[in-house]
Parts: sequence; structure tokens; C-alpha cells
Amino acid sequence: MKSPEKVINHIVAWLNDYAEQANMNGFVVGVSGGIDSALTSTLCAKTGRPVICLEMEIHQETTQVSRAKNHINWLEKNFSNVSHHSLSLTGVFEAFKDTMPPTEDHEMNFLSLANTRARLRMSTLYYFAALHRYLVAGTGNKVEDFGVGFYTKYGDGGVDLSPIADLMKSEVFALAKALNINEEIQNAAPTDGLWGDNRSDEEQLGASYNELEWAMRNENSDPLTFDARQKEVMEIYLAFNRQNKHKMEPIPVCEIPTEFL
Repeated sequence: MKSPEKVINHIVAWLNDYAEQANMNGFVVGVSGGIDSALTSTLCAKTGRPVICLEMEIHQETTQVSRAKNHINWLEKNFSNVSHHSLSLTGVFEAFKDTMPPTEDHEMNFLSLANTRARLRMSTLYYFAALHRYLVAGTGNKVEDFGVGFYTKYGDGGVDLSPIADLMKSEVFALAKALNINEEIQNAAPTDGLWGDNRSDEEQLGASYNELEWAMRNENSDPLTFDARQKEVMEIYLAFNRQNKHKMEPIPVCEIPTEFL
């Protein structure tokens, strides 16, 4: 990245312009302990507008919780416009599970409940956003949002604006370094935190973010030039891209022929 400072200033100005045009007062950000939410919350803080950071634990792995809290403490020490709430949504999640009918498909039940965690957090973010006329700032990067669709539809994908969605993961790390975000976050393996353990994104996806960035940039290249691992990574990337295309495109609308109306 040629100039992290210019990118930072551009995003901060964009956030301010959007909030002003939307006549909204500030931002709400879910802080998970990961690099994406740490960068997003810091960029929002640099606007000078009020920012609420929400740490929303649901059977969370302890190191993720501690990283999130440490980052929020760092923000509050450096930005007087930042406040926070640490909320446990575990009880809400368990109550939801108890109201659902039993199912024999345990694998799909497990996946559905993982996505439910993200949707409970989205609802919580919008509760605070509505209270204060704030915007929910998304934390997805370009690889996740437009490459492999690695997010929950109407969960962490349910946001008002996406300040870092045009940044590759490597660029997210570059900006985080430039902003002196806590090294424990910069050094942590990326994880979506939806499973109650510390499984990494790479373990779920089968490829690293650097490899997926390569695939995203070389999607239209001649496959005959790829080595064995590159071919494998490209297959992983294209499979996720096809499978999750419905997340990345506008909601389809059934258009009624005018002669029917």
C-alpha cells in the first residue's frame, strides 16, 4: 500500500460525509477482538462523531473477549467520543434454541445456530442505532464481502455502510499497523467467532487470506499458468464465490409484466 495515511483520511472523510448527508449522529460497531472490527471502530472514532462499541459475547472463547475489551479500552483512552457496552447474549441465544423444535440434522442445526449468533448481534446493533440515530458500520473486508461471501446474510452482512469493504485483508492489516492498533489483535489468527471455540477462518475456508486475495486478482488468468496449490486455491475460491453469490447480489425482485396489471 503506497500511502496508508491517505487511505485512512479518505475513509474517515467518507464516513463523515455519509453521516452528514444521512442526517445521522454517529456510529455503532460490533467489536469482536478481530482485526476488521478493530480497524472499523478506530476509523469511526477518528471521525470525531459519537461511537458506541458493542462487545457481544455468546459462548465466546475467552481470548476473543479479552482482545475485544482491550481494544475498546484503548479506544476510550485515545478518543473521548467513544463509549461501549459489554453485553452477554448467551442467555438470549439459549432461550432461542429452547424455543426451536428438535431436528435430526445435527450438522445443519449447528450451522444454522452459528448464523443465528450473528443475527442476534445484528439486532442488538440496530437496537442501539435506533436509540441514538446512529449508523451501523459494517466490518467486512473485500475478500469476505465480494470474494468468498464469508459472512452471515442479515447477520454481520446487515449494516448501513461498509467502510473497509474495498480493502483486501492485507490492506486491513496495513492500516491497522499504521494506526497502532493493539499488537495482540494484529497477531491473532482471523476468526469469525461464531462457533464458541477458536477455529480460524483459514481452517474453515481451506485457504489463507493471502491465497484468496491472489485468487480474487487472478480469477480470469490462464489456469495453465497455475501450480498445483494455486489450482487448489482457485477451486476453493470459485466454489465459495458461486455458493455465496446470493449474498453479494441485490435481492431479486419478481417483476410483473405490465400487461398483467
